[in-house]
Amino acid sequence: MDIERETLLQIVISAVAVVLFVSAAVTVSQSYLSGSSLSATGGYALIGVIGLFVVFMTAAGLWLERQQF
Repeated sequence: MDIERETLLQIVISAVAVVLFVSAAVTVSQSYLSGSSLSATGGYALIGVIGLFVVFMTAAGLWLERQQF
């Protein structure tokens, strides 16, 4: 089964983005954990991680769309 170069690149970029997002979310959650709940600052940091993920995926999608395969 042959996978086109574009499809393979989309898979790799998506997988890397998801791994980075999960690791950043876990790191932020562990860093701002107070007792058994997340502090207010940690909540804002987690929202920032989600926002960065959305921006990264948007930029990656635009970059992939403009490539000539």
